[in-house]
Amino acid sequence: MTDSTTTTPVFPGPSLAAFERARDTLVGTVQRTPMESSRYLADVLGVPVHLKCENLQRTGSYKIRGAYNRMSSLTPEERARGVVAASAGNHAQGVAFAARELGITATIFMPVGVPLPKLAATRDYGAHVILRGHTVAEPLIAAAEFAAETGAILIPPFDHPDVITGQGTLGLEILEEVPDVETVIVPIGGGGLISGVAGVMKQRAALEGRTIRVIGVQAANAAAYPVSLEAGTPTTITVQPTIADGIAVARPGELNFEMISALVDEVVTVSEDDLARAIVVLLERAKLVVEPAGAAGVAAILAGKIEPTGTTVTILSGGNIDPLLLQRVVSHGLAASDRYLTLRIPLPDRPGQLARTAELVAQANANVIEVLHTRHGHGLQISDVELELSIETRGPDHRDLVVQTLREAGYDPQIVDD
Repeated sequence: MTDSTTTTPVFPGPSLAAFERARDTLVGTVQRTPMESSRYLADVLGVPVHLKCENLQRTGSYKIRGAYNRMSSLTPEERARGVVAASAGNHAQGVAFAARELGITATIFMPVGVPLPKLAATRDYGAHVILRGHTVAEPLIAAAEFAAETGAILIPPFDHPDVITGQGTLGLEILEEVPDVETVIVPIGGGGLISGVAGVMKQRAALEGRTIRVIGVQAANAAAYPVSLEAGTPTTITVQPTIADGIAVARPGELNFEMISALVDEVVTVSEDDLARAIVVLLERAKLVVEPAGAAGVAAILAGKIEPTGTTVTILSGGNIDPLLLQRVVSHGLAASDRYLTLRIPLPDRPGQLARTAELVAQANANVIEVLHTRHGHGLQISDVELELSIETRGPDHRDLVVQTLREAGYDPQIVDD
């Protein structure tokens, strides 16, 4: 918006000078992460696309920026009281790492079901971890109670000016590395990262007399911002299950919402299939391991949610993914890309049928990776068996060819939804 008496834009949140001071504070602690170009995504979007690789940041995500900046501003008396935070992963690791670097005692509340790698990393950084409840809501309550009882300083994950300012240093790096950037795509949970990045982008663009578009991306199952923006106020939603746990936040932050309402051009949502497909693309095309939340921007590009308007940067906000989840997500992503096919085929119970179906799949130049052969399927006759084949394919056309080959040979393959 614009002041009524001048033409100087007025921006909510931290000033550009505050972001620049935060950058100086983070020197020596926060890494300057790589900026990689992507020909594959450029072909998809039709404009140059660059990836800001915060998945390669210390602690595996951008969260260290805001946590360290906030804790650096504490007085000696406040530092002596220690800090406390609640998180299912990335914020926990950021706070634990920052506390170790600053010599501050940290207590972190995490849900009981937190993935083992995130729990182990948080403890390895020196934090005292307390497991409480089965959702992030319960650790948040416990952390607030702990702060009230002990005097420890609560470090919020997104809704604080110092946190936003720290996250916004990422925007300064983007402007230095891709000076002609016209669009920046940012994952959104509570809104700390996009608040900071948008604050930097809009203020710098105003100084330079140009526009930079900022687009937020949320998982459709945890999309509090579209509802809140429509209502004109932060609104609590019911979060549905999502693989993007890093951005599964039920209610926007107050300051974050104010900044996003004023500065962010658009917020789009992506499905679970879109997220899984993006992780596979990043593995195959960019050789990068990215968690589902961090892949949200790429998912939006692949899903056709982004209007191309010039050189584009998407932030890969984190890379902390449990290997077991990665295994499941990759399988899901392959299925979403029509490259993984599961078929159920009823067969007469006589010798040679399994070999015959495998031969037909081979004729279609596909590869069988798993076989289940049973006589106990629902609705099977005594003289029948059911064959379930998991098959690797090269895409939709190849998938159709496999099914057609089996049908032309007299079989009745049924596609099993992932």
